[in-house]
Amino acid sequence: MLSQATMPRRGTHVDQKAKHILIVGGGYVGLYTGLRLQRQLRDELRSGRVRITIVSPQSYMTYQPFLPEAAAGNLSPRHVVAPLRRVLNRVRILNGKVTKVHHANKSVTFEPSTGPAKELTYDVLVMAAGSVSRTLPIPGLKDAAIGFKTVGEAIALRNRVLALFDRADSTDDEQVRRRALTFVVVGAGFAGVEALAELEDMARDAVRYYDTLNESDLRWVLVEASDRILPEVGPEMGKWTLEELRERGIEVKMRTLLESCEGGHVMLSDGDRFESATIVWTAGVKASPVVNAGDLPLDERGRIKTTTRLTVAGVKDAFAAGDVAGVPDMTNPGQFCAPNAQHAVRQAKVLADNIVRHLKDRPLREYRHKYVGSVAGLGLHKGVANVYGVKLHGFPAWFMHRTYHLSRVPTLNRKVRVVADWTLALFFKRETLSLGEIESPREEFKAAAATG
Repeated sequence: MLSQATMPRRGTHVDQKAKHILIVGGGYVGLYTGLRLQRQLRDELRSGRVRITIVSPQSYMTYQPFLPEAAAGNLSPRHVVAPLRRVLNRVRILNGKVTKVHHANKSVTFEPSTGPAKELTYDVLVMAAGSVSRTLPIPGLKDAAIGFKTVGEAIALRNRVLALFDRADSTDDEQVRRRALTFVVVGAGFAGVEALAELEDMARDAVRYYDTLNESDLRWVLVEASDRILPEVGPEMGKWTLEELRERGIEVKMRTLLESCEGGHVMLSDGDRFESATIVWTAGVKASPVVNAGDLPLDERGRIKTTTRLTVAGVKDAFAAGDVAGVPDMTNPGQFCAPNAQHAVRQAKVLADNIVRHLKDRPLREYRHKYVGSVAGLGLHKGVANVYGVKLHGFPAWFMHRTYHLSRVPTLNRKVRVVADWTLALFFKRETLSLGEIESPREEFKAAAATG
């Protein structure tokens, strides 16, 4: 018997033998797989012969490549997310998380955002839970640092940087000022470099509105354990990016580790010691913890063992894709597909097609996609790109970065809103105002209530 939570929408014929497709995760793979299944199984969904459910902690999908621009105030936070219920109008959305997979019984344990856990049954399982930040046991990291994977983290970071400008401008204590105006980013991949570059670019605009601050008061530090930054764009473009960041006064520390950050006291392996009120951790990701809570096979990197057809290896009626899956790269034998949006979006297309083929007992297709290259934004009118071997930097790369990602944003609604934000930015200066109080909206009321 199906639970009420997984019943089809009102007005849809209910077939007790309906095939139930359960998608765990509402990110790139979950959204794009759901979109394609909606179109290809339109008749089956309408008649009730097939049902689709997505389980996701949030009711939206975040387009992560635009998080740096949202943090810098170039895009509205609401325009970098796609509402699942509006986009997937034939799919049941359940907000919460899957805590256990019992594939032998074709069921999962689902914990809703509020209320007791329940069991959900399915016929076909899709693991698309994505990834979480990969952290290390560094003293103080848990309490002092912030990640950069969600829209909440991006906007909180923006508010924090601007609030620290307010703090520094309102005090004569040099130690307080120095701590407030020192910003550290750990990890020099896409997330770290783009976040730092966009925030630094925003800070240059913001600092002009403060009487006692200037650009020379700001200290930006990028910490990277390896000897390269932005390895995805190749050594030549990585070197150019390094030179660009250093020309902007950003300290880039290569072959350096964060040893401790207790209480905001940063200790680096090169011997540097200083205070910082902002520490951003972007040093890699790992598969969602749900992969360790079930009976699906895992590879040596802790990802779901996946075939080139995006089926879970050695298991029937189960598929996986995206960051949570170890998908063999057919264009690079012996390697696996990189955990990035480019692969996730394309895998979702093949995954949805293979689910349809699976339901119709037809042969499955293999996923094959040659990596076309990478683009990265480094602030307004600044960027770096390596696409099909064509290497660009500066304005052309920045324009290519925006054009490419605009083409990948889901739904026409969101594309138009993003273009509107960019168009307005041509005529008006971006807002450099901290709204940090929205993160704790009851504090003022609680203070008033405490005074009677």
